[in-house]
Amino acid sequence: MAPQKTQKKKVAPLPYNVKSAKAEAKKDANPLFERRPRKFGIGQDVQPSRDMSRYVKWPQYVRLQRQRKILRMRLKVPPAINQFTQTLDRNTAVQLFKLLAKYRPETKQEKKARLTAQAEKIAAGQKAEESAEKPLVVKYGINHITSLVESKKAQLVVIANDVDPIELVIWLPALCRKMGIPYCIVKSKARLGTVVHQKTATALAITGVKAEDKQALSALVSAVNANFTEKSDEIRRTWGGGIMGTKANAKVAKRDAAATKLAGRTKAV
Repeated sequence: MAPQKTQKKKVAPLPYNVKSAKAEAKKDANPLFERRPRKFGIGQDVQPSRDMSRYVKWPQYVRLQRQRKILRMRLKVPPAINQFTQTLDRNTAVQLFKLLAKYRPETKQEKKARLTAQAEKIAAGQKAEESAEKPLVVKYGINHITSLVESKKAQLVVIANDVDPIELVIWLPALCRKMGIPYCIVKSKARLGTVVHQKTATALAITGVKAEDKQALSALVSAVNANFTEKSDEIRRTWGGGIMGTKANAKVAKRDAAATKLAGRTKAV
């Protein structure tokens, strides 16, 4: 027997005295303003702006730094490199950079002005002013800092965490621990560079401060020692990386669930 066709019920029409909501919402169009809806077909209206960052070919340095970040998350990172992920906390870093700003070395313009004034005095027949003590300024340059640490003249060493290649400073924390010099690792080599009027700086060293800043320096040294020097054994044992992505974690979870299910079936048998 053929299946019977079901007829759809028609909705009863509205009474004549009741107006529909669409009719009420519709207003008389103003003839002065013609409605022209946009059409986004080929060769018609300009397409709306979209986020095209997925389709952008980024510069090589951007791709490299992103790939490096992913690799450091995926691969196992040895403790010597992993220690540069543990940086100084924000509050202590603010106090540190305030102290460093007080002992910035003079710029080329300031040095030129000082030497010009000194030369003019000598030309006028006056005796040049010779200061007995050297000015207290922040030291920079990896070779200079190495010699200061080896001679135990540095009171605090500040190392950047994003030096590339990392081999330039990877040995410096171990040297500081061996010589008993307080050290800390802070974010951004560019931030260190601004202190000494350079684009970047791998490390800075404080060799001395004025009497009014000795208390601030001692407080910084104690905070730095608590975060780095006293945790040296833990730092030397802690490996980094091994963090897998969402797909890899889902795959492992699925495999474990299947293995658990299979083990349950074998026990039941």
